[in-house]
Amino acid sequence: MKRKPSPKKTTEPDNNPDPNLLTFGGHLEVLRRMLFRIIAVVMVLAIAVFCFKDKTFELLLAPSQWDFLTYRYIEAFLHKLGSNFTFNQFHINLIATELSSQFMTHISTALYLGLLGASPYILVELFRFITPALYENEKKYSVQVAATMYLLFIVGVLMSYFILFPISFRFLGTYSVSGMVESNITLKSYISTFTTLTLVMGLVFQLPVIAFFLGKLEVITSEMLANYRKYAFLVIMLVAAIITPPDLMTLVLVTIPLYLLYEVSILVLKRMEKRNPNHPL
Repeated sequence: MKRKPSPKKTTEPDNNPDPNLLTFGGHLEVLRRMLFRIIAVVMVLAIAVFCFKDKTFELLLAPSQWDFLTYRYIEAFLHKLGSNFTFNQFHINLIATELSSQFMTHISTALYLGLLGASPYILVELFRFITPALYENEKKYSVQVAATMYLLFIVGVLMSYFILFPISFRFLGTYSVSGMVESNITLKSYISTFTTLTLVMGLVFQLPVIAFFLGKLEVITSEMLANYRKYAFLVIMLVAAIITPPDLMTLVLVTIPLYLLYEVSILVLKRMEKRNPNHPL
């Protein structure tokens, strides 16, 4: 009776994929679900903002009033110093020149505020998406960086709302070349300037975070930034002139905090370099 030949042993490697690893299609599916959740949250918040129309526009239009909170605090501070300074009252008409402008402005404003309100959730979702690709120490730093980015963004938005936009609106809205010319500002122009300035200020306040990443990539050092202070100040003034309305006071009010953020960036890099004394640059 002939014996059956034994099967040949194979030396092929085990190609069974790790069940915890996602394929390219799997990553796209996770990304799709994440974007769907983000859009859903933004839309829910936007609808809520849209429904509370009176309260929303009371908040947005408050900086256009002569007795805005910022003016009252400035007057109270000067009065404590012994000054009798008070801001002159003013009134600027806001008008709508197109049939659908108020409705479309209402929709766009609701979407913008919904996106702004959902920004913490968006950061959480982005962090959850990139977390599997990070090491444990990187996860710790990523949480700190994300929190810092959001905090700086909110500070920039609040600075725009309480300081930059009210002062810019007061100066530009009341400026007149002749008593024969009356200023009537469109609602679309008001909201567009408001949202653009708040968004830009929130973004430019990310300067220390950008410096941190560039320092990690060994592109810049604290010594380099310190040596180029004079040139940086000129660049900051140029950027401030581009992102702000064309008036000198707003330019100064933007330039000062941006330059302070530049100095904060130097301190951030110095602290990072102390932790890594073998920095090659």
